[in-house]
Amino acid sequence: MKNITLPLPETLKISIIGLGYVGLPLAMAFARKFDVLGFDISSKRIQALNNGEDVTNEFSSDELSNRSITFACDADKLSSSDIFIIAVPTPVTDDLAPDLSMLREASTLVAQYLQGGNIVVYESTVYPGATEEECLPILEKISGLILNQDFYLGYSPERINPSDKVHKLENITKIVAGSDKFSANIIDALYSSIIDAGTFLASSIKVAEAAKVIENTQRDLNIALINEFAKIFSLINLDTEEVLKAAETKWNFIPFRPGLVGGHCIGVDPYYLTYKAKKLGYDPQVILSGRAINDGMPHFIAEQLFNRMLAQSINLNHANILILGYSFKENCNDFRNTKVHDLVLDIKNIVSSVDVYDPIIDVDDRKKIEHIYFEDNPKKNFYDAVILAVAHDAFRTLGIEKIRSFCKSEGIIYDLKHVFPAHQVDMRL
Repeated sequence: MKNITLPLPETLKISIIGLGYVGLPLAMAFARKFDVLGFDISSKRIQALNNGEDVTNEFSSDELSNRSITFACDADKLSSSDIFIIAVPTPVTDDLAPDLSMLREASTLVAQYLQGGNIVVYESTVYPGATEEECLPILEKISGLILNQDFYLGYSPERINPSDKVHKLENITKIVAGSDKFSANIIDALYSSIIDAGTFLASSIKVAEAAKVIENTQRDLNIALINEFAKIFSLINLDTEEVLKAAETKWNFIPFRPGLVGGHCIGVDPYYLTYKAKKLGYDPQVILSGRAINDGMPHFIAEQLFNRMLAQSINLNHANILILGYSFKENCNDFRNTKVHDLVLDIKNIVSSVDVYDPIIDVDDRKKIEHIYFEDNPKKNFYDAVILAVAHDAFRTLGIEKIRSFCKSEGIIYDLKHVFPAHQVDMRL
């Protein structure tokens, strides 16, 4: 059995399974020091990376070409790996239960190439216990190997923030954990070699899993609280931003803002924790209440707009609405679980004509989205209302005057993200 030793040898071969927002930055970082294979089941993704193209826009062509990585979708190339790092999505199903299908598939794949002395590290967000309860049995059954005797298990939850050019993989503290003391030390040394901010060695894989899932749950609840404030202040006829600015003059007031909570982290991860809690017989009321508030924001925003339009005698049935932005966050082309989609559908229940303008999302990707009409050139003097839903830099560059030109003379601009000052728009969340 070939055990990995400390200090880590430069000949160490690391295979990254899944090359999305999490896997690709890991592959790029580890390739500075080790032999790295970047594996993805998407031949289209592999071809693009080999051509120097990153559809996530995290890396330039020059950055990709200047890093020595083998990108492949041929699973047999995994056979010589020392360490496998699995970074595949963990979404939820339509009924909001954890969807571990991709995690199980990746585990099944890796198990076929697992050898004595190997370490398998998971980065995907799961509920506490999932790595050992769901993934480990697959690895042991298919490989015929035994944990901590023949191979080792680890967990290091991702903390990637897509499109964030400040908080990058290397300057965010990394939680690490192993199935025993030996593997924990190896995994700690492995990540310490690329993480400038350092690592935090958790006492167990379950602790690391729990830490990850509560990070986004806490953020979800904080935003839910601010969203509830916004609902209350709308009834009192108060500007939420003015109230928040005043409250922030106290040293310990936490600066959150109201808005749509989508994406594949904050709007998803809490359901992993509540799923586990319910399995254990506990009803997580606060977490699910926060989720309900955030999931209800598209309907609230639509109602706010309709009330304003009716107050200005705009006929809703014949109105034209333009929504600026469709992705789940600013300057990011990822639209998984975007709540802008829900907003569009809520508005279309009343208004027949809704256009969406998002220059960040690729034209080919738009074709995959059902029930949404994308407009590349918004019409001038055409829309009864414009909703600024995502704070892309492109919209700031476009400017308020250009955006105003899309509106009819009595048209309404509803700025959900406070991109422009209050006096330049008609409504703010």
